[in-house]
Amino acid sequence: MRSGWLAAAFTARKGKVDSPYRAGQEEDLKRALQETDPSIPLVFVSGNHDLGNTPTPATVQQYCLAWGDDYFSFWVGGVLCLVLNSQLFYDSSLCPALKEQQDVWLDQQLHSCLMEPRPKHVLVFQHIPLYLKTPDEEDDYFNLQKDVRLRLLEKFKAAGVKAVFSGHYHRNAGGCHDGLDMVVSSAIGCQLGEDAHGVRVVVVTAGAVLHRYYSLDQLAGRGMDPDLRKLMQQQP
Repeated sequence: MRSGWLAAAFTARKGKVDSPYRAGQEEDLKRALQETDPSIPLVFVSGNHDLGNTPTPATVQQYCLAWGDDYFSFWVGGVLCLVLNSQLFYDSSLCPALKEQQDVWLDQQLHSCLMEPRPKHVLVFQHIPLYLKTPDEEDDYFNLQKDVRLRLLEKFKAAGVKAVFSGHYHRNAGGCHDGLDMVVSSAIGCQLGEDAHGVRVVVVTAGAVLHRYYSLDQLAGRGMDPDLRKLMQQQP
């Protein structure tokens, strides 16, 4: 199964929510994105620098006006993709109604995964990782609180979610537990660890979801590994 390229941006893009430079930064980014090949759909995942660590109805509305819905679903070649607003999982104290709306919507989406025809795969995209190394790790700025993450993990596993893709940590991390991959990708910009500036390439086939992180130098010098390139060239 191959449906062309899809680019998803996870990491923060615009500095502080109330920054006086925000409008100019948004204009610069949109101008740069116009150089993207029009055949590549772009999907944006809201994060803490978009909405604030504690989002409000105003910051969510501001984001939606500039970039589109803060949570939504879409299909690609029989694969169901769920894009979530993880800031509502992290701290919804100033917008509890928005969190409840997303929770109801998410339950409906996950329930639909169990109905025929079932998706070939279900993938989740959210800015904050469920966890960095193991599901039982301690709470941290860079993961979701344990009670929240365990509840989401159970829901995701029950619905057959194959992988959760996140950013936020500015380092590569993650793990696989009970058949569900938690994939944390480093940044193309600011690095907080030892990873090189880069992107993660994900190849989805009828039977698997394969992913590999590449530095920008690697991609410019030799491109993707031959095995991934071959899989992408296969017909659906």
